[in-house]
Parts: sequence; structure tokens; C-alpha cells
Amino acid sequence: MSPTRRLEVSIDDQILRVIDGELCIRQYAVSTAAKGMGFIMNSYRTPTGRFRIAEKIGAGESTGTIFKQRTPTGLWQPGDAVQTDLVLSRILRLEGLEPENANSFERFIYVHGTNHEHLLGQPASQGCVRMGNSAMIELFDMVEVNMELHIHPATQPRGKLFFIDCDSTLSTIEGIDELARAKGHDVFAQVVDLTNAAMNGDIPITEVFPRRMEMIRPDRALCDEIAALYVHTMVPGTEELIRELKAAGWLPVILSGGFEPLIRPLADHLGIAHVEAVPLYFHEDGSYKGYGEDYPTTRNLGKNEVIREWKQAVLPKHVLMMGDGVSDLETKPDVDAFIGFGGVVNRPRVAEGCDHWLADMNDRSVLHHIISEMDVEDRGTSIRKV
Repeated sequence: MSPTRRLEVSIDDQILRVIDGELCIRQYAVSTAAKGMGFIMNSYRTPTGRFRIAEKIGAGESTGTIFKQRTPTGLWQPGDAVQTDLVLSRILRLEGLEPENANSFERFIYVHGTNHEHLLGQPASQGCVRMGNSAMIELFDMVEVNMELHIHPATQPRGKLFFIDCDSTLSTIEGIDELARAKGHDVFAQVVDLTNAAMNGDIPITEVFPRRMEMIRPDRALCDEIAALYVHTMVPGTEELIRELKAAGWLPVILSGGFEPLIRPLADHLGIAHVEAVPLYFHEDGSYKGYGEDYPTTRNLGKNEVIREWKQAVLPKHVLMMGDGVSDLETKPDVDAFIGFGGVVNRPRVAEGCDHWLADMNDRSVLHHIISEMDVEDRGTSIRKV
């Protein structure tokens, strides 16, 4: 095998190229991460920079072999209705050669075959580099351990991000308050007061979070019950809003100080793939174990951190945020426009500080105006470039 052979992945082009000397001898459509570029553990983002192929796994296995923890466990056939991201056919496990991507081996960053071949050519993975299964087998036989691979970072703006709060925005409830309600009147009253104080900006969120959780300590059964309540208390007009945003090319991302397991069923109902919210942890018997105390949205300005991470990861053309609370209002410096929502709770500080105000999710004229202005701006930019 040629000692000058190497692999190059372009996130902009969603292509993997096999380079021999100065010549490209093969190229394949791939999918890198739907959440863009990044190096953080469990971020579901594709690292960039220089790597080496640390392991080749799956030699001789059938096309469509399913790997779990790098062990063959079954066979996938085209047409099988599997929504999860399967690792198929062959695996090239990568090791990062630079300080930023040095954790890639521990993150299990692979080049691998996929059951989502119809998405190749666009970002869609959970951090790995996905390939078609026949192409993956062909590539596997063209490379060897220690061969270098370079993932080139994106340079071209891609897509438009619409961050939206959940509690009292997509749903009429505050999930934390509903968890507290199940613990009795006294706990409920204390938690509601703390929640309102935080959303109105009277008490730092970092102070409110641990106090509420120590009082509630919710188990898995209670969380499942409240998760179902989110769907039943969806704000009228929400489904239409999300459908219109997606049709206009916006990627909706739920950004919440609530809890990810509670919000996820609502997100699935709305067809929203990405939920940035606080993790919850349970013991094997379902009892409460803890929550993600270091998660950004447990503190003031934490939503700004998440937005900046997304912006760095995907280089969006435009970014909007909509929500009802002060923690949402805080994101103004990091978005193109902040839309205050008062359809559930009207918070004066948010109403006064927002760029735009929406009091009824069914009246989306304000949103249509904002999006139209941005579309005109994009068309103008394209004309000037030509």
C-alpha cells in the first residue's frame, strides 16, 4: 500500500477523499455530525484536525453487519425500519493527534457504515463520519492502521438556528412546578415562588436550582408522568409554528432550564431533534440520583454558552431565540433577535427588553416579518457576491 496515501474529510462538502500523493483516487459522500464541529465529550459533534486510524474492525463480516461496542451482533438489511444510528459493515476507529481532538479515541469517533444512507451528503451523524456500506467496505480495504486522516473544519455558513424555550413557551406548564405539586402543598408553594423569582430575575438561577431539587427529589415514574403532561399542555399554535420554521429552512432547538427527559416526548411529538436541557439521573430502581449540576442552563447566562457553542459548531447564517423568562432575555447579545413570548406568562422585564413581542402563538405575523427580512438580506448578499 502506498506510504503517501491519506484520507481527507471535508465538512463543507460532506465528502471523504482518498489521496495518494497529490492525486484524489476515490471520493465518497459522507455525513458528519448534525450538531456540527466540536471536541467536548458527549457533545455529539465531529472533531476536526489530524487523526490516525487506530483500529480496523470488521474484516470479513457481511455488508450490513451491526456492531455494538465494536462486536458483531446481527445483520441490517436495506429497508429495515430502524430509526437509531447503527454502526454497520466496518469500523475505522480514530485517534486524535492534536491537543483539542486528543479525546477522540475515548469519544469513540469512527468512520463507519450507516443505516441512514439516504442522508449521505448532509450533516446527520452523532459525531462520527458515516458512509454508505459498500463504500465503507471498499475504503476499509484501501487503508491500514496508522494511516493519517484529516477532518477539515467547516468554513461556509450553514443553515439558520431557532432556539426556543419550553416551559411557559411551548407548553403552558413549568415542569419543575409540576414535579413539586406531587410532593404536597407546602413544597409546591415554595418551588413556585422560587421558579417565579428566578424567571423574573429576582434570584440567581444557580441559587434556585439546588434548593428546588433537594425539596423534590423526583423519581423516574413521576418524571414520566410529567413528561406526558408536557404534550397534553402544548401551547395552541406550536405545531404550526415548528412546521413553518422547518419549511423555511430553520433548525429548531429547544433550549431550556427544564429537564431533558421530561421535555423529550414533546420534542419528539413536534419533530424537534435537538433538546438542550438539564440531564436527570436515576438509580436502577428508578429512585432519584441527581441532576446535571454543571449543565449550562442551571446558571444565569448558561443559555448564552449553549448558543455560542452551536454558533461555533455549525456557523449558522442567522440565529433567533424565543422565550418567556429572564434567562431567555439574557441571550440577546448572542442572537440576531430575541422574541419575547407572553402567551402563558407576561413578564414585564422580558416584554420591555425583547426585540419583538409575541402574545399568541397562532399570530405569527411578527415571526413571518423577521424571517422575511432575513431572507431578503440573504438574497441581497448572494447578489453582491455574484
